Amino acid sequence: MKNGFFKGHGLGNDYIVMDPKALTFRLTPGNIRAICDRNWGVGSDGILAPEASVVADFGLRIYNPDGSEAEKSGNGLRIFARYLHATRQVRKGSFTVETKGGLVKIALHVDRHGDASAATVEMGQATFAPKALPCSLKVTELIEQPIEAAGEKLVFTGVSVGNPHCVVFRPRGQVWTREELLRLGPALENHEIFPRRTNVQVAVPTGPKEIYILIWERGAGETQASGSSSCAAASAAVRLGLVTSPVTVKAPGGTLRIDVDEGFELTMKGPVAEVYRGALSAAFVRGLRGKKRG
Repeated sequence: MKNGFFKGHGLGNDYIVMDPKALTFRLTPGNIRAICDRNWGVGSDGILAPEASVVADFGLRIYNPDGSEAEKSGNGLRIFARYLHATRQVRKGSFTVETKGGLVKIALHVDRHGDASAATVEMGQATFAPKALPCSLKVTELIEQPIEAAGEKLVFTGVSVGNPHCVVFRPRGQVWTREELLRLGPALENHEIFPRRTNVQVAVPTGPKEIYILIWERGAGETQASGSSSCAAASAAVRLGLVTSPVTVKAPGGTLRIDVDEGFELTMKGPVAEVYRGALSAAFVRGLRGKKRG
């Protein structure tokens, strides 16, 4: 379908899949912003663009709604898997996908209706080294580092799961409010320590194998859920001794299970849903073509 798209969500974190080969326009930052706009466009937390790969079954580029490019997205990968299954581009139960944040393996879980309603993604290894985040600190590992943001002194753990994350914990029994996330999220995302910005999670342990997180995504802002954020927060919690694996990660949108092995290799399992399929109107596309490229 010319200028067609497939929209899905993982626990409320929604993405649009658009195949560049079927588009009559380029996925420039300006066009991406227009399509992802929730008032003037289709509305989503980003765009997934399949591409060819020489090292995996499929390649994938992931765009944030501000037009920037993300290295990896756990929910995006599950949505991409659902798209591939729904459009009959995969027949086997597992396959590999190349992202800018590394190679991942995905296993589909098909329900009694024939839908790939859940997926398990091998997300790769979590690392706490600054060079992988990237960040300007010169320490060996970012296990617990002080930071000041929005006039508040905090302690964060830096984690990369193919994309960078800043995790801030509070002790068990305490809570984070949405107002705090909206205040601290953008300040931490754009902090000078992170020259290429970072994803942010404010978290609290709620059990020996459970944490609760609120999420501020780089280039997207507040989201209801995030697979890579759940992986980052879970690995940080295990590294700090706050919980043990497997970790149940709860977010406003729902729950993911994250397995963290001794080498901090991560496996994520969670649901995924198709929302709808459609095509951009000719008038909307003409408007994209008329926008200043940027």
